Amino acid sequence: MILIDTHSHIYEDDFNEDRNEAISRLLSNNVKKVLLPNIDLDSLPKMLALEQTDPTLFSSMIGLHPTSVNEDYKTQLSALYESSLHHNYCAIGEIGLDFYWDRTFEKEQIIAFEEQVDWAIQKDLPLALHVRKALPETIASLKKFDKNKLHGVFHSFSGSYEMSQEITRIGDFCYGINGVVTFKNAGVAEVVKNIPLDRIVLETDCPYLTPVPYRGKRNETSYIKYIAEKIASIKEVSVEEVARQTTKNAMELFHISSIKE
Repeated sequence: MILIDTHSHIYEDDFNEDRNEAISRLLSNNVKKVLLPNIDLDSLPKMLALEQTDPTLFSSMIGLHPTSVNEDYKTQLSALYESSLHHNYCAIGEIGLDFYWDRTFEKEQIIAFEEQVDWAIQKDLPLALHVRKALPETIASLKKFDKNKLHGVFHSFSGSYEMSQEITRIGDFCYGINGVVTFKNAGVAEVVKNIPLDRIVLETDCPYLTPVPYRGKRNETSYIKYIAEKIASIKEVSVEEVARQTTKNAMELFHISSIKE
């Protein structure tokens, strides 16, 4: 059984004390590939340093997270784009719109988002989309582009099945399912029941969104097995089938040609 974590922040400071141990645990739990979404210029060196330790296991994305968009967003975008010219990134991400806490930079978020979608089209890279309290606005932005050139994943998808159907009409997108699917009353399980397995990729978003039975503690990539098990239960298939299909989905979506032996 082979698992891929398509969204892990294992490079963050939360793992400074035991990162090597966390890597050993994920490997022992059949995780053979870990994709690292970028946040901003500050996160970039840490992420790339981790990728360099084992490029077969780790692959980095490039992008500016919507909550990092502020007065200097143009400077950030310029520097991140420059980095994209000199490194083989697997996706443009983590990008999108987030109006949950604050809408002060709403206009700037939309401008930054659409500019980075354009990068993905130029480079034929998938998008890793962060969307929080901004799904209609995100869809409105994506509709400005040629749907035949858009592909990627809606990270931490928590929209309705009807919304997923609308998303299928604007591009070739998968849905990132993480520990939220194990939460009671979250509503994600019902949506997962209706989304085809060939549209789902697994993710942890560690150190956040820890699945049951470790909810409330720091999340880590090795816990992805609990997400796979929950999806298998929802869809009434084996966990091996979930692993097989979601790994296939991730490899095709992110153009992964090889994984760690």
